[in-house]
Amino acid sequence: MISLRTAKDSYISLALVKTELTELPLDQVRTLLAVVDEGTFDAAAAALHVTPSAVSQRVKALEQRTGRVLLVRTKPVRPTESGEVVVRFARQLARLERDARAELGLSGAGEATRVSVAVNADSLATWFLGVLTRVPQEPRLCFELRREDESRTAKLLREGLVMAAVTSSPDAVAGCSVRSLGRMRYLAAASPEFAERHLGGSMREALVRAPVMAFDRSDDLQDAFVRRLLHSRTGASAVRHHVPTSEGFLASVVAGLGWGLIPETQAEPYLADGRLVQLAPDRPVDVPLYWQQWKLDSPALVAVTEAVTAAASGTLRR
Repeated sequence: MISLRTAKDSYISLALVKTELTELPLDQVRTLLAVVDEGTFDAAAAALHVTPSAVSQRVKALEQRTGRVLLVRTKPVRPTESGEVVVRFARQLARLERDARAELGLSGAGEATRVSVAVNADSLATWFLGVLTRVPQEPRLCFELRREDESRTAKLLREGLVMAAVTSSPDAVAGCSVRSLGRMRYLAAASPEFAERHLGGSMREALVRAPVMAFDRSDDLQDAFVRRLLHSRTGASAVRHHVPTSEGFLASVVAGLGWGLIPETQAEPYLADGRLVQLAPDRPVDVPLYWQQWKLDSPALVAVTEAVTAAASGTLRR
């Protein structure tokens, strides 16, 4: 039996929700999302089965209602900072709608739920794939993993492109929760032949000149290691090789192409059999990792989060 007070509170809550949705009409919000996803107004119109003029009018009406420019009219279009907020809301709304339809047993409920996650390459190569085996079979899920540096995965969350991310940022993205996963340890290593050829004498000084590996042009890990080691602003050598996969990076160091910082779990077998030597055993580098996710009561997201935290606790340092 529902008390009169409970019923009254429910009516008030529904009225508030209705008012909030009136401020952001759903057809306009979904249209904005379609434009961002499709890249152009014409493509969005084709996807929504309406005219380009209708798409343009809806976006313009939404911008007038919010009092903000939501799109930069380039090709492809891109959301402004305010537009990112609306796009994220649209994706979260779609997620809630799919969950509700699944729980109600409506058409399409038998389809697998797609979960989009941003993950850094080293986590993907070492511990994160174990997450997939820990997720329960129900609800049925399919994963869309986006590989990105841990310092940039939060940006994908902010843009609403993923539901969750492994990130190095402890600062929660708006609308997201954050929890610590642990620390990924990196070891500076090189092949024995490389160390003998390039790192003889004062290794600290040699590191500034010796060829070095980097994941991509944004990878600052090796430079930061040298700066800390030398207590100076000097980074690693300008002679560097970019290899944008975790497995390829490791293979390049083992082959003697350069020295680099390798995840501890990847380096240990090679250190044990002598194919790698550690350059500074007393100077490991620990990178803290966090799990950020949308603040949604989604069964799929809850299942993935539980699996992620369990997998991380068995691999990452606390």
